Amino acid sequence: MLQPYYQKTFREAGCDEAGRGCYAGPVFAAAVILPKDFFHPLLNDSKQINEATRNLLRPIIEKEAVCYGVAMVCNEEIDHINILRASFKAMHLALDQLKKRPRYLIIDGNRFAPYPDVKHKCIIKGDGLYASIAAASILAKTYRDAFMKNLHNEYPLYNWHSNKGYGTEEHRLAIEAHGLCKHHRMSFNINPQQMALNFEEEGILM
Repeated sequence: MLQPYYQKTFREAGCDEAGRGCYAGPVFAAAVILPKDFFHPLLNDSKQINEATRNLLRPIIEKEAVCYGVAMVCNEEIDHINILRASFKAMHLALDQLKKRPRYLIIDGNRFAPYPDVKHKCIIKGDGLYASIAAASILAKTYRDAFMKNLHNEYPLYNWHSNKGYGTEEHRLAIEAHGLCKHHRMSFNINPQQMALNFEEEGILM
């Protein structure tokens, strides 16, 4: 069962991101403050539940949360400042949206850029341990998935409505066939020539 909070003294927000490892599109992050008595039997790390359950939970979280924020950093800025800094920036932007200021943050993962004047704790696999981080993971994931489905309408060749910009074999083959577009992360070494080398190493090309 997910724990309702990490500490009891201060108002606490959970933070998580989605899309850090993708080949295309922005990175999203969410920050959520939940009531201390919040409970939903389906709430879990977004990676551990299916899309239908995530979409069911999203409006519940939005309605029941004390407050929440969701933000993104685009692929161009990811290329400019790197994906780690972009992930931290997205979290900070999400925190900026909170209507009530937290006094303590719990962050999924092992690294974070401190948010001004607020203590934080990094927790590896925290999205499977604490309800507010799990809720943040749900919001970040569902908002990003919806964004990528909209991008699919503009660039259907890459099938982003299905792979959401992740480096699946299908996505890599589409890059090899059609090249990159303006929504790809150019700093991720995913140009068609590099893809061909990777495919040869994996035995995909003869």
